Amino acid sequence: MKALVAGATGGTGSRIVKELVDRNISVRALVRDEKTAKELLPPEAELVFGDVLQPETLEKAIEGCDVLLSATGARPSFNPTGPLMVDYVGTKNLINVAKAKGINQFVMVSSMCVSKFFHPLNLFWLVLYWKKQAEGYVQQSGVPYTIVRPGGLRNDEKPGGLVMEPADTMFEGSIPRTKVAQVCVEALFQAEAKNKIVEVITKEEVEDVAIQEQFASIS
Repeated sequence: MKALVAGATGGTGSRIVKELVDRNISVRALVRDEKTAKELLPPEAELVFGDVLQPETLEKAIEGCDVLLSATGARPSFNPTGPLMVDYVGTKNLINVAKAKGINQFVMVSSMCVSKFFHPLNLFWLVLYWKKQAEGYVQQSGVPYTIVRPGGLRNDEKPGGLVMEPADTMFEGSIPRTKVAQVCVEALFQAEAKNKIVEVITKEEVEDVAIQEQFASIS
C-alpha cells in the first residue's frame, strides 16, 4: 500500500502522515512548501509538490499510490471564497484524479455538524456548507470512501475513549487530532469502513473500544 496525503502539513494531516509512517505504510505527502514540510513531517515521508487547486499537479503526485487521505481545509481569512475553493473545489479535484487513477479508497476528514446550515461556523464563509457539498461529491463519485466527521479538534493528548456514531447523530464534543488520524488510517484496513460516514469524539468516562469494532457497528 502507498498513501497520498493531502493537507499533509496541517494539524490533522501531519498526524495522519505520522500515523502512516508509524504503521510502516509508504506515504507521500502533498505539499506546497517543502521547507515547512521538512520541519513538520517525519523524514520517512516522501514529499511531492502539489496544490489541490491545480489539478495538473495532482496527476503526477498520485502516480503509484493506492489510497488517498484528505485533511485539507480552508484557513481562517478574509477571503470569502476560501472554503468554496479549498473545501469544495479542491476536494472535487482530488476525487476526480482519484477516480481517474483507480484509487482503492478515499478517506476524507470533514466536520461534525455539516448538515446544520445555521451553525455558527457557517459564518466563516459557509465552511460547513461547502464541506457538506464536498461529501456529496465524494459519495456520488463511485470511488470507495470513508468520511470522518470529527468534533472540535484538540492538539492535546487528553485521555478518553473513542465514541463513533453514524452521520448526523452527534452535535457536540471534541477529539484529539491524533485520534482522528488513527481512525482515518485504520479505515484503510477495514472493509466495514468502506462507503460510510462516521462522526467521532472522545469522552473521558468512556472505555476505549477497538476502532475496527466501532466501524463494524455503524450501519
